[in-house]
Amino acid sequence: MFNFSSLMVLFFLPQAKDLIITPATVLKEKPDPNNMVFGTVFTDHMLTIEWSSESGWEKPHIKPFQNLSLHPGSSVLHYAVELFEGMKAFRGVDNKIRLFRPSLNMDRMRRSALRAALPGFDKEELMECIQQLVKLDQEWVPYSTSASLYIRPTLIGTEPSLGVKKPTKAMIFVILSPVGSYFSGATLNPVSLWANPKFVRAWKGGTGDCKLGGNYGSSLFAQCEAVDNGCQQVLWLYGEDNQITEVGTMNLFLYWINENGEEELATPPLDGIILPGVTRQSILDLARKWGEFKVSERYLTMGDLTAALEQGRVKEMFGSGTACVVCPVSDVLYEGQTLHIPSMENGTKLASRILGKLTDIQYGREESDWTIVIS
Repeated sequence: MFNFSSLMVLFFLPQAKDLIITPATVLKEKPDPNNMVFGTVFTDHMLTIEWSSESGWEKPHIKPFQNLSLHPGSSVLHYAVELFEGMKAFRGVDNKIRLFRPSLNMDRMRRSALRAALPGFDKEELMECIQQLVKLDQEWVPYSTSASLYIRPTLIGTEPSLGVKKPTKAMIFVILSPVGSYFSGATLNPVSLWANPKFVRAWKGGTGDCKLGGNYGSSLFAQCEAVDNGCQQVLWLYGEDNQITEVGTMNLFLYWINENGEEELATPPLDGIILPGVTRQSILDLARKWGEFKVSERYLTMGDLTAALEQGRVKEMFGSGTACVVCPVSDVLYEGQTLHIPSMENGTKLASRILGKLTDIQYGREESDWTIVIS
């Protein structure tokens, strides 16, 4: 007989009230917020939660930051049974600490867990545990409106045996890292892109719409070729018509006059090969609320882009993501030719406006239901 109570034990975290907190006895020195390299410094504490198919989720535990102890046969090490999220905590101009649309991250993490055959969890309970971790390490949230605390929730398979199979053991851990801005001052730094269809980031029926570590590790070779060709990032293409999909690890937006003569902000649709970015969704929501131009989730090809450039219809092109918010594109190297994108000549007006609006919300200069105040 089906036992629903057993299902509850297997898939839902214990309540955050069961959280065990073991404070660190030695605290590390905080870095200068004006001189930080992304992801190289970590806070004093971390969150861990163990799971097994026999007993379900154990009590969540905040403990001093430390190395993990894993069996050498763990499935995460051999078969990339793993997923992660990326979100930030911001210290506002009012000194309150805010999270930006964290429910979208938790939704995506749950979807990624299902795709990776990892155990599900209660997103509200996990989010409460994360908030408690940030509260404990709140002095690590930079006193700066150009820096933030990066939050990295991760779920890994710790099955201690070889063989491609659904893991019987897993672990959630969350680590925190203070990070600076991707930009110097108020200037948006544009990137050049290498577009070559011989490499594909994701494909229909694959895992491109999930935030799995394997998606990123397998992209490094193409990224190295982009650098060898004098470009900073990869413009990922897909299919015989060279559909434009993503920029490096970012979603892509094209602001142009489309083939029908309409002013339009367009981004590729969520068809299974595009990661549903939180910043992507926020940009779409903002632009639709403004109602000043057409906003579309539609297919874009290199043919569309080259034709629009020849006819002077491209205004701006930019990537979006948690780390950078928005990142303008200056050039695309495609089929031996450098296609110049007039983002900077147009003053990156839309990208700058989006950046300003989102950071106003994140740093509390503007009140919004997109943020959660945690202290």
